Amino acid sequence: MLRNVLQTMRGSVDMACRRLAIVLRSTCRRAGFGGGVACLVALLVVAKTGAQSADLLPGMPPLVDPHDVYAATRPGNLNPVVRGFPERVYVPNSGSDTVDVIDPHTFKIVDHFAVGKQPQHVVPSYDLKTLWVLNDLGDSLTRIDPATGRKLETIYVQDPYNMYYTPDGKYAIVVAEAQRRLDFRDAQTMKMVDSVPVPCRGVDHLDFAANGRYLIASCEFSGELIKVDVGTRKVLETLQLPEHAMPQDVRVTPDGSIFYVADMMGNGVHLIDGDTFKTVGFVPTGKGTHGLYFSRDSKWLYVSNRGEGTIALLDVRTRKVATKWTIPGGGSPDMGGVSADGKVLWLSGRYNAEVYAFDTADGHLLARIPVGKGPHGLCVYPQPGRYSLGHTGNMR
Repeated sequence: MLRNVLQTMRGSVDMACRRLAIVLRSTCRRAGFGGGVACLVALLVVAKTGAQSADLLPGMPPLVDPHDVYAATRPGNLNPVVRGFPERVYVPNSGSDTVDVIDPHTFKIVDHFAVGKQPQHVVPSYDLKTLWVLNDLGDSLTRIDPATGRKLETIYVQDPYNMYYTPDGKYAIVVAEAQRRLDFRDAQTMKMVDSVPVPCRGVDHLDFAANGRYLIASCEFSGELIKVDVGTRKVLETLQLPEHAMPQDVRVTPDGSIFYVADMMGNGVHLIDGDTFKTVGFVPTGKGTHGLYFSRDSKWLYVSNRGEGTIALLDVRTRKVATKWTIPGGGSPDMGGVSADGKVLWLSGRYNAEVYAFDTADGHLLARIPVGKGPHGLCVYPQPGRYSLGHTGNMR
């Protein structure tokens, strides 16, 4: 009896497999994949990509490569919108209430203008057409036309310490640090849509999950991280970091598996599993860990150590520091970005009134350029990428 049942089951399975094989061969021929194992692999890739796309925040552009959220930021991959824009480095001087504009080819300041009180960061808009200077204590944003490098109008926005854009391009998220809020504003008009109170002190930097559905933000003064649902604009969870932690920049890894969080007092980088919202590791990088920037090939994370004047190169694959670059004579490397061709890392010298340009081939200092007082979130522009998620150029 049992033997007859097993034979019947085996026959049914065999028939199902034959039918599946016929369907797969037919599908492969229609899709132009050929046959055999190559066809099956191709179909699995398509199925996986389709599943990942279905999981994306609605309205978010599909990932160019499901294994690398930064695949669209390779050297030379400039969006048609920014082609022809002059290459410039825009430096907000928080202590001078000014912006210096540097020509990256000559390392010379080619423009200088006054803005509102305490400019903190220069932020590319989601559509790449505008640069915004965030005048934190001036409660305003000053527009720069990146096609000309010229200053335009200034508009009222309360407490804009930092600013990001949701991956669907609908909202600008103004990080109102002093107000303890994340203000979701219309990305085009900057009109308030929703204001989200945060249960922590000193909210300042953030990044988004690979699928865009949630963000993780650092809270500098309370040593915490918060997780926010982008679609519902609700705080989901809070994660307390070790005692005396002072989290700064936040960046998701190329494969989207974890978030790196710079800790200025912990002197290193926390590894956070975004989905479970738990700490899974820590990498010491140097005193005063502050800014995080990926190389154009997604292989390295440049970590600025403001307290010791160094840049640590963290190997994305091994999650270990491979080498360090040291600023001759010392310095205070803070925020910045990587050149469009990936050959130069630009960082502000927060407490030295200067800007640093490092050769990414070997880390030697190409230039240190005197600027105004308290240079902070400088922006290298234009940069490769399809759209901007804000900060000093978190491109995807």
